[in-house]
Amino acid sequence: MIETIVFDIGETITRDDRYWASWADWLGVPRHSLSALVGAVVAQGHDNAEALRLVRPGIDIAGEYIARDAAGFGEYLDETDLYDDVRPALSMLREAGIRVIVAGNQTPRAAELLRGLDLAADLVVTSGEWGVAKPQRKFFQRVLDVAQAPPERTVYVGDHPANDVFPAKAAGLRVAHLRRGPWGHLWADDPDVAAAADWRIDNLTQLAEIVGA
Repeated sequence: MIETIVFDIGETITRDDRYWASWADWLGVPRHSLSALVGAVVAQGHDNAEALRLVRPGIDIAGEYIARDAAGFGEYLDETDLYDDVRPALSMLREAGIRVIVAGNQTPRAAELLRGLDLAADLVVTSGEWGVAKPQRKFFQRVLDVAQAPPERTVYVGDHPANDVFPAKAAGLRVAHLRRGPWGHLWADDPDVAAAADWRIDNLTQLAEIVGA
């Protein structure tokens, strides 16, 4: 019986389009160029932040966040950044009595913005607030702390094999791999991902069927 479902954020709950477009504009490079670099580092299995380091070697990403915010180009999220299936899926799960949590690798500011969207979630929290990020095991220990359910009754939903599927499974959670975004599509049919994930889905509303089953 599933009691809690925990959602990744980037390319699960929100589109990353605005995020990368804002970085491209800030660094003064064409948006399609940075998108291509993101795709390249993802295909090689690297962290997507490596794309920024390719554009500007030695970049202090944390420092650039501060500079962007000071210049009025800080993080921003609104309703248009949500995937269309997010609100229907979260509402259906809440109505089914499932505890819904949103927890991913994002900044404290992103957490504030997401909470401002009034999602049908019991908790919205980010790695920046916890001080620990995926794929570290401590992140998923924190997930289980707030899940209020044993790991075998908790599902983590995400698109990224290295950050979501494998570490969540190693922590004992059940896993739904979402075919969405570059990571979700690139590794959708990878045999290791298929073996690790309990379910593979194309839309978040499919979780209601999984809960019902």
